[in-house]
Amino acid sequence: MDLQERFRRAALESGLPDEEAGRFAEHLRVVIQLSGGSGEAPVGQFGGRPRLAAHESPLPFVFSVDCAALPRIDGLGLPAGGSLLFFLDHEQDHLGAADRARVVHEPGRVSYEPIVEQYDLHATLLAQPPTWLEPDEDEEEDDLSPFQQQLIQDFPHRGELCALAGELWPSGGGLASARIGGYVDDEVMRSIAEQTLAGRLDVPVAQWYSHVEKEQHRLADEWVSLARFSVADEFYSGSFVIRHDDLSAGRLDRAFSVTEFSE
Repeated sequence: MDLQERFRRAALESGLPDEEAGRFAEHLRVVIQLSGGSGEAPVGQFGGRPRLAAHESPLPFVFSVDCAALPRIDGLGLPAGGSLLFFLDHEQDHLGAADRARVVHEPGRVSYEPIVEQYDLHATLLAQPPTWLEPDEDEEEDDLSPFQQQLIQDFPHRGELCALAGELWPSGGGLASARIGGYVDDEVMRSIAEQTLAGRLDVPVAQWYSHVEKEQHRLADEWVSLARFSVADEFYSGSFVIRHDDLSAGRLDRAFSVTEFSE
């Protein structure tokens, strides 16, 4: 049973409208959560120092995943085999420096030089709705833009539907964690939308924010969060985002990184 069918059946058993649940399920994306600690066979590693003669990089190594060991997700064009390795100099990335991040696909087996901060990663699956479908407890309908109100009008039970998705695919914890797949963060998506619209003469200044909002919504289907991760000891989180078609074609050099600090 696929994610959408499982969700619809659970919604029906909960007494939620089947048609609305079906529309809601179409917006769900499967996310692979990678956590340290005990679990099934490991699917990756957080920390360490990879030995990659063909891809020597001065950048700090963050984590890697064994693509063949990951759960297969429809619509997520990860390589079928080999390893994906994520490198990021978070301080330089935050400053916008060049050559501060890299994603490498290594077709062969990767060995590592062990260091203290090193963990195996285990996979669980989550279901992620887009943020515009997630209700805010303090949200008033009048606070929403006309476009947002139009988006949610077909989902009067979106609170119950989001809660059900969380029950079916609960988030786990662990020593170190990362996520593969899912929606790109709203702020990053907004920045991409603004860059896409920049310089267009057919966008009146008075309607700029409205156009950005609509463009952000449109582009969300074209982009995917390739990886999101945090490093508690260093108080930062990083992410790599990429277009679906670039990921499927193996154009990992077109992924770009974003770093945020918690302090």
